[in-house]
Amino acid sequence: MARAFISLTLHPPIIGTPSFRRLHQLPSPLNPQLSAVNSNAAPPLLWKLRPVPTIRRGIRASAEPHQGNGDGENRLPQALSSNWPKSLAKFAADNFLPLALVSGVVLGLANPSLGCLADTYYLSKFSTFGIFIISGLTLRSDEIGAAAEAWPVGLFGLASILLFTPLFSKVILLLKLQPQEFVTGLAIFSCMPTTLSSGVALTRLAGGNSALALAMTVISNLLGILIIPFSISKLIGAGVGVSVPAERLLRSLVLTLLVPLILGKVARELSRGVANFADGNRKLLAMISAIFLSFVPWIQVSRSRSLLLLVKPSVFLVAVVMGALLHAVLLAFNALLIPSLSALSGGSKSPFAKKENASALLLVASQKTLPVMVAVVEQLGGALGESGLLVLPCVAAHLNQIIIDSFLVSIWKRRETEFENAKVA
Repeated sequence: MARAFISLTLHPPIIGTPSFRRLHQLPSPLNPQLSAVNSNAAPPLLWKLRPVPTIRRGIRASAEPHQGNGDGENRLPQALSSNWPKSLAKFAADNFLPLALVSGVVLGLANPSLGCLADTYYLSKFSTFGIFIISGLTLRSDEIGAAAEAWPVGLFGLASILLFTPLFSKVILLLKLQPQEFVTGLAIFSCMPTTLSSGVALTRLAGGNSALALAMTVISNLLGILIIPFSISKLIGAGVGVSVPAERLLRSLVLTLLVPLILGKVARELSRGVANFADGNRKLLAMISAIFLSFVPWIQVSRSRSLLLLVKPSVFLVAVVMGALLHAVLLAFNALLIPSLSALSGGSKSPFAKKENASALLLVASQKTLPVMVAVVEQLGGALGESGLLVLPCVAAHLNQIIIDSFLVSIWKRRETEFENAKVA
């Protein structure tokens, strides 16, 4: 049997020969008893020799690639060529905000004339107004009410965002870096409320309490409009020897941020169609908001391009690293306080002990928003330095915190999956 198999393998029959057909005409076993015992089974010889045509096709296939006619040769390049546009589109959709911000910076450096023209028509003010109109349109009242059970966590989150983390601005101002606007901009950034969308989105992705995250986001941005002018005046203005007009800044922020937010929310509550449209097109509205936000670094960088080109790349890299370190410090600050607050408020029964609340608090309370910072810089009118130099390191810091927290959420989800798999096993 082995000799026959080897012979068929080494010398495959030529196409059209009747050799395979003769295999089916082999005589039955000579022993009739053995034949009777195995009457219900397929003859061993025939069953073992039937794969031979497959071997023949394999040998033919291995001999024909040199002719370029094999299907397997062309299938992989075709699959790759058809999949890469989809992969690229998915990557762009998943990272639309950071891509939009980077594109704005690059466009401002490449062609500043367009950004300067947009600035003459106050496009940045209209874009900020549009951002908060969209925030009001997508604001759900029921989600805010659902966070009431975790009110101690939310209360500490607001204190951390608006009172505790702004104190790090005093430490930032001790750093020496030229231009000084890089340091001042990061100090202003540390006084801002939490991000408008990134914190909630990452909390939802991590399986955290998204209602709590949304409540802290909305309330901190509303209260921030009232608190930020005085925080900047006391913590930063005094630190750099500049008087910040807190009352005028408060009025400007109310008109620029609070009024459009209320208008969007009222439109949502008065019209069911508007609410359904906002809920059904959240991704589209988020992309529009990202485009509006990208106008800000585009215009600011266009205005300050001549100054930015004088900055050494190594200095800007230091500012980028400082922004990443700022976010790491805020994460560590909140992460260290959560176990202490949990122990003081009931241990395992404390709302701080729940993983969903802790993840929402850690993500939301450690992030800072770029649009409000830009609105503040716009209203300062150069009192604390050149606007473009103030904003640029904060754009990098905003991107850094999204990237760092995305990796953090991925690690949490991976560990949770491993834990679930271990429990099942």
